[in-house]
Amino acid sequence: MRSSLSQSTQMRQDLKINPRLYQAMDLLYMPLLDLQQHLKQELLNNPFLDLVDDDEEEEGDESEEDVEVVSEEPQKQEKDEIDWEEILLDGFDTGGHREEREEREHFEPVTVETRDLGDHLRDQLALLELTPRQSLIGDEFIGNVNDDGYLAASVHEIVVALNDMARQAAEHAARDITEEMLYTEAEGEETLGIIQTLDPPGVAARDLKECLLLQLREAGLQQSVPYRLVRDCFEELINHRWSEISKRFGISATDVQAAADEIAKLDPKPGLRYSARSDNYIIPDLVVDKIDDKYHIFLNDGNLPRLKLSKAYQDIARDKKKFDGENKEFISSKLNSANWMIQAIEQRRQTMLKVMNYIVERQREFFEKGVQYLKPLTLREVAEVISMHESTVSRVTNEKYVQTPRGVLPLKFFFSSGLATADGEDVSARGIKAQLQKLVEDEDPKHPLTDQAIVNILRETGVQIARRTVAKYRDQLGVLPARMRKRV
Repeated sequence: MRSSLSQSTQMRQDLKINPRLYQAMDLLYMPLLDLQQHLKQELLNNPFLDLVDDDEEEEGDESEEDVEVVSEEPQKQEKDEIDWEEILLDGFDTGGHREEREEREHFEPVTVETRDLGDHLRDQLALLELTPRQSLIGDEFIGNVNDDGYLAASVHEIVVALNDMARQAAEHAARDITEEMLYTEAEGEETLGIIQTLDPPGVAARDLKECLLLQLREAGLQQSVPYRLVRDCFEELINHRWSEISKRFGISATDVQAAADEIAKLDPKPGLRYSARSDNYIIPDLVVDKIDDKYHIFLNDGNLPRLKLSKAYQDIARDKKKFDGENKEFISSKLNSANWMIQAIEQRRQTMLKVMNYIVERQREFFEKGVQYLKPLTLREVAEVISMHESTVSRVTNEKYVQTPRGVLPLKFFFSSGLATADGEDVSARGIKAQLQKLVEDEDPKHPLTDQAIVNILRETGVQIARRTVAKYRDQLGVLPARMRKRV
């Protein structure tokens, strides 16, 4: 084959997304706090953006006499405008002024130091009379305790790691390592026993069974029925086999259940009370209030910077004769970007209000009567009503919260699949779960409702549901099967 160059023409459709469209999608996706930080950064980067002052409208209402009284003020403003021009021409070029200004004004947030479970355990370990060798082993064990308070590695693994470090230290010091310098599993077990006596009770356990035994031992209950149940028949206990345990220990099923109730009061994750995880505070993006029997929707954006075009820079930009080359390109780019940002923020506000208005209209019974009356709702349904794409609605509702008369809820809470009822209406899956939870809470503990019994009750209310669906919803709610909920 002989290669050659040739030219041809053809028509083709390509989808190219404007970079600003990407930014607009990001603005829709941002929760309130992220958007607030983003706008503050934009104010720093774009001189054509300015904040809307609270007193701006009041200043616009001043009379002509008030303006004439202060005769020197206009001259001062003209002087300021000249200074603005100098800043625009000299401060935003490729020189050092802009970099120095940004470096001076931008501060990285500093994380406040917090104490975690490891710090709490090491403080206690330092108070004990231990040999340097025990302290080193103990510190290694504490380093392998996870946030829940459990030992995340076996004693054997920790001892192997300690011996590897000992060999490396000896090699670095150019000396031979002896057997006496190596650590043994017996030393590891002994040190683990010391760690397990520290606060909180149950810490450094290898599994749930050991965690519960440590807490019962700390309470001085080694001779109690709960301790014996956990130690000798843990599998039967967690599976609620009261009759088997009763026959094995020669005590009544009622006493077994009473002991199990005491065990249930213990902490299965003792380390979490000292966890270093910071509290997550939710600031709702929207507010729904009921006023005069009507629901009103408000945007909770009072702390959001209100943007406008800077008048000083607009005046400078109008004199196009003074600017050419890079200065002209810079002004054009920043002015267009500022205009677009203001429009994009307003579009975001309107989109969120449209989505929330339809949610309130669709879910009015939920706001009036509770979660059992939540109706099925999909992103596509909302998108069709407000004439927007489904992905846009998804971004608007993602990680957004609304404050309602029924609490602060994520917008995703209102979206759920549905089941058909006998009269042709639909009911939300979340509403079915709420009904199931209520049925279990109100049941007779001696005769708990089976999955089939729940199916029959729901069918009487008109809800058509399969038994396997009830079992799935029950598992999602963390509700045990009927045989394990039964009390004697």
